Amino acid sequence: MSNFDIDAIRADFPILSRKINGQNLVYLDNAATSQKPKQVIAALTDYYEQTNANVHRGVHTLSIESTDDYELARTKVAKFINAPRPEEVIWTRNTSESLNLVSATWAEKNVGEGDNIVITVMEHHSNIVPWQQLAAKKNAELRYLAADEDGLLDVSNVDSIIDSRTKIVAATHMSNVLGTINPIAMLANQVHAVGGVILVDAAQSVPHMAVDVQELDADFLCFSAHKMLGPTGIGVLYGKYDLLDEMPPYMFGGDMILEVTYEDASWNDLPYKFEAGTPNIADAIATGAAVDYLSELGMDNVWQHEQELTAYAMEQILSLDNVKVLGPKNPCLRGGVISFIHDTIHPHDLGTALDQQGIAIRTGHHCAMPLVRSFDVVAAARASFYIYNTKSDVDALVNGINETEGYFSR
Repeated sequence: MSNFDIDAIRADFPILSRKINGQNLVYLDNAATSQKPKQVIAALTDYYEQTNANVHRGVHTLSIESTDDYELARTKVAKFINAPRPEEVIWTRNTSESLNLVSATWAEKNVGEGDNIVITVMEHHSNIVPWQQLAAKKNAELRYLAADEDGLLDVSNVDSIIDSRTKIVAATHMSNVLGTINPIAMLANQVHAVGGVILVDAAQSVPHMAVDVQELDADFLCFSAHKMLGPTGIGVLYGKYDLLDEMPPYMFGGDMILEVTYEDASWNDLPYKFEAGTPNIADAIATGAAVDYLSELGMDNVWQHEQELTAYAMEQILSLDNVKVLGPKNPCLRGGVISFIHDTIHPHDLGTALDQQGIAIRTGHHCAMPLVRSFDVVAAARASFYIYNTKSDVDALVNGINETEGYFSR
């Protein structure tokens, strides 16, 4: 495997010592949410035990300490994605809120009748429905970039889809169903040439590979902490400063206000203009701890580990007679997400049977219903990997599928 100590890593995750139905836990649902290392859990506990206070408003010691830790976490996130300045990092609740924020502010202001919005066929519902709603409201056109039969983005006709009326391209960096890694920098170049912007759903990429917003030339990019070892309930929206600065607020309330009279109000500077009310302080600080953990491992090492594991898993799963894998078969073209369909066993039955063996996978449409249905099925099973997974986890999955198959064939 790659050059970090997998046993030491696994020892940092208390939940991995659990037994499920009498079996050692094999956790393969990382695309839905990742497990948390003790360092992140300790950051949460330490905040509530030692520092708990509201931020930005108090002159007492606890408030000052909380503010410093909260803003340090923002700086860590900015460095992690190579944002030019920390003010370009907006705390949200999750990726979905980040996507909706851009739709409700920048796109609401800039998309008009006759314009078009371009997304891909492999988007999560959170990056489909806001654009459907906006297109209907604005009498704009919603266009889709298709996927080819191998599950790769078809960009052969990109010149005709992204045109002079394209205001925004909203695309996933890595598909949560197919594992496909999309050519974001190319799409950014294409839409910038016609005066539009690009919004990147990086929920499945930022946790697993080195993501550089400047290298991608992303105008907006969003992700969730809970998929990258951090807590639930907090996400990130990155935006280029000039774009964020000209956007109207998303919500109104405390901390996003500069001045209020009985007649009017003016808005705070970035990033606070988009952070109304008491923020999710503890989870922001814990997100900083998650960034520290991943940074210490090195994202190139994380990616190498997952690439090796995905290649092994793909080989093992493709060797099964009754299983079809969705998306690219070449592991170099995908991340650590493998969705598959069994010829005779429904995904939900397979997922339930594997759970009895202590193996956690995902089943369903993975919040990408149009994409999954395009394969003439209503659901798929999905195994997804992270830093603490091993080849023995893959072996357990394959053995579990075989055992389930034997049970259903009796």
